[in-house]
Amino acid sequence: MKNLQLSKKDKRHLFRIVIALILFAAIFTADKIAVLGDVLEGAEAWMLPFGLYLAVYLLIGYDVLWRALRNILHGQIFDENFLMCVATLGAFSLAIYRGVTGQPIEGFDEACAVLLFYQVGEWFQSYATEKSRRSITELMDIRPDSANLVLEGGAVETVDPSTVQTGDTILVNPGERIPLDGIVLSGASTLDTKALTGESMPREVAAGEEVISGCVNLTSQIRVRVTKDFYASTVSKILELVENASAQKSKAENFITKFAKYYTPSVCAVALLLAVIPGMITADFSTWVYRALSFLVVSCPCALVISIPLSFFAGIGAASRYGILMKGSNYLEQFYRANTFVFDKTGTLTKGNFAVTKIVPESDAETVLRYAAIAERDSDHPIARSIAVRYGRETESGYVLTNVAGAGVIARKGSETIFCGNEKLMEQNGIEFVKAEGFGTTVYVAVNEKCIGTILISDEIKSESAQVIGELRSMGCRTVMLTGDNPKTAAKVAEDLGVAEYKASLLPQNKVEEIERLLRQKKRRDTVCFVGDGINDAPVLMRSDIGIAMGGAGSDAAIEAADIVLMKDDLKGLTLAKKIAKKTMAIVMQNIVFSIAVKAVILLLSAFGIANMWVAVFGDVGVAVLAILNAMRVNSNYAKKRKE
Repeated sequence: MKNLQLSKKDKRHLFRIVIALILFAAIFTADKIAVLGDVLEGAEAWMLPFGLYLAVYLLIGYDVLWRALRNILHGQIFDENFLMCVATLGAFSLAIYRGVTGQPIEGFDEACAVLLFYQVGEWFQSYATEKSRRSITELMDIRPDSANLVLEGGAVETVDPSTVQTGDTILVNPGERIPLDGIVLSGASTLDTKALTGESMPREVAAGEEVISGCVNLTSQIRVRVTKDFYASTVSKILELVENASAQKSKAENFITKFAKYYTPSVCAVALLLAVIPGMITADFSTWVYRALSFLVVSCPCALVISIPLSFFAGIGAASRYGILMKGSNYLEQFYRANTFVFDKTGTLTKGNFAVTKIVPESDAETVLRYAAIAERDSDHPIARSIAVRYGRETESGYVLTNVAGAGVIARKGSETIFCGNEKLMEQNGIEFVKAEGFGTTVYVAVNEKCIGTILISDEIKSESAQVIGELRSMGCRTVMLTGDNPKTAAKVAEDLGVAEYKASLLPQNKVEEIERLLRQKKRRDTVCFVGDGINDAPVLMRSDIGIAMGGAGSDAAIEAADIVLMKDDLKGLTLAKKIAKKTMAIVMQNIVFSIAVKAVILLLSAFGIANMWVAVFGDVGVAVLAILNAMRVNSNYAKKRKE
């Protein structure tokens, strides 16, 4: 029982099923050996089996009877509870009629069996739902209970996270969950981000680095300056996404809901006709009522009504375990058909941070880097920061720095003048230079009007980008890159990654135009996905069939606009989500075809009297249990596939 991790409700339900099954087995065995209907004599002989079976019936089915009655009072008549009650109460009534008229008693045991096995199916459904929900509700554990607010004077007060304001300082102790997004002011620690990203490896943070709510502080105390209030924080947004996911239903779920709405009244009408018309013709109402009741039992749409939503729920749960948040089963269904993936470049295919990739001449790289670091020491420009990071040491002071707009920096000290910038800076000062070739931004460095070398700075491509693009292409998907970067850089990135098509020098509105073009070109069942992370991507995310945001580093606007969020900034989540969607839809189709086919066969056999109510019971509950177990396969372990 421990390994099953059952809820208290499921344990109570299972205990009731086991007790009822033991009692039913004992009574059924005694009935077949001693024939309980023959123990007493006279017209009341039927009352002994009736009383014994009724006790089992009420024990196992009181909640079904209550739900059916409650739904009828609320105007919701035709559901599986109603079908079960009509079929089982009808079987009891038929058995009483047979007993009173002196015929062999038949129906008490079958009525109990119908409800008993129906409850077994309900238990499997509850367990499967709980298993899938557990994957999702693990996310709910990231909700912080309190925050340690640092007051003026240094005192610390434990408060509700929702009362903390942007700009306040909070203290996060080892073992505590970070309650709000912010920047580390002091201290260094290790964070457990598994609940958010699905990533088992801890993350190291130090002063100046961003931290997001929901992570667990593992090793040391840190002080954090809050950058977002509670309701705008990462943890609140995630929980909102998860809580609203079930509201967005897939086409398959909507079809099953509509199907059940018309199907159940139809089979009730057919069962009534089956009982009345042949009964009037043959005058053998008993036989035809029995067949009609068997018809009702097997016609219950449990397998479809339960297993289809459960399959999608399990798929959403499986994705959430790996930090992939889907805002509804409709997006999971649509993502299965996704065959065009459009990528933003910076921050999506690339890391969005510049790094020194080449220094010329290599033989004097340290000298070139030292002079460049001196010139760029006071700049906050990403290119300047990348030079400082690569140099990694304190630079000489005392230089007078002059910024030349759109060209670079000139640093002067005594008789020494350093020129650090682009081609325009060299040309403006009459410095001879050899035009550098390469992918990225070239910084020319000259000392006293003599060019001493160049530094090539590029936006780093993410390590997984090429692999993911390759996997998508092997799945038959079209890949497109849209970027505001220059054509030369875009061409190099597209070539390195194997992206089939690209467009460069695009403004946000141009990206929307390109998505519109792709949407016009696609076939009816094709799906266009856009993957981005920046605030400028929000319009494109909303316009595409499916918008996918990089959640860890992505902007709030992008996450709000997206339909799927990759909480870990890892593009491998795309191919993993594709595999989960493919498996989910395969299981949905298996359950639909299998359930309808088996039920159709048994319905015909029941109508012609070839199959009795026992066959109907196993046809209904057996199909439902198999469909539920099949649906549970969606929420399997994808860890091995993820490491590929």
